[in-house]
Amino acid sequence: MSSDIDLTRHADIAPLGPDEAADDSAQTRSPSYRLAYADIDFLRRPELRPVRLQLELLKAELSQQEQGIESTVVIFGSTRIPDPAVAARQLREAKAAAAADPGDAALARAARVAERIAAKARYYDEAKRLAAMITEVSQSNGHRHYVVVTGGGPGVMEAANRGAAEAGGKSIGLGIVLPREEKPNAYVTPELSFQFHYFAIRKMHFVLRARALVAFPGGFGTLDELFETLTLIQTGKVERVPVLLFGRVYWDRIIDFDALVEEGTISPRDRELVTYVETAEEAWALIRDFHDHKDIPPGGA
Repeated sequence: MSSDIDLTRHADIAPLGPDEAADDSAQTRSPSYRLAYADIDFLRRPELRPVRLQLELLKAELSQQEQGIESTVVIFGSTRIPDPAVAARQLREAKAAAAADPGDAALARAARVAERIAAKARYYDEAKRLAAMITEVSQSNGHRHYVVVTGGGPGVMEAANRGAAEAGGKSIGLGIVLPREEKPNAYVTPELSFQFHYFAIRKMHFVLRARALVAFPGGFGTLDELFETLTLIQTGKVERVPVLLFGRVYWDRIIDFDALVEEGTISPRDRELVTYVETAEEAWALIRDFHDHKDIPPGGA
């Protein structure tokens, strides 16, 4: 969709007449004379925040409706887990730098981190394979259920969008404006590549159509979306969907769900909201079985 305002599409938004547009005067140059919907300074005022929130909600919603998106599978994970070949190269470079200056603690730490990242790089391939599996089934004959959606960034998110693209289907990227955020990865379907200012609206779009949340090893952003989804399910704000955590070794080290049960801060039933998986095949089978193959075309099982 074009970002330009098409004044001819809607009867209640009329373009300026030629004489009116050409009338250059102190009055027409005044900011007060601008049409409200075309006045960026006006739209950015603090008092207009409710309008901006509504616009962010509606733009992505209407675009997805136009593309026939019925349901999604959310795939999250670290932006720092690259393609295995890239991870291997980064590890070689980090080790070489550390070996060249053995007394540098920062270089030694960088080499250790690069080694851990390289060990997790297999998740890039698993995310790509999972997205391809889902896309090959979910988008046959114009079907638009279980469409892969990510945060649109690099790392695991790139892998998921890449898997969908290489399978010949569409996928969604929900980006966010951040000081150092990279541009959308090259595999997001262009007409389904969105950018948000408000985290709240972005996260709303992640869960609105979600049939599953798949979380690969990640940091604050992954944890934020994971716990947001778990809280919404726990409190009954959304229907329960599979919440799958790739890599039990990683997640057991990062989050001790059993300790939360023992401390009495969550119930044993809450603990059952998450399931650990290790492979794309296992994840997709759990998603299909949970929904009893609903909305999956014949032959897609």
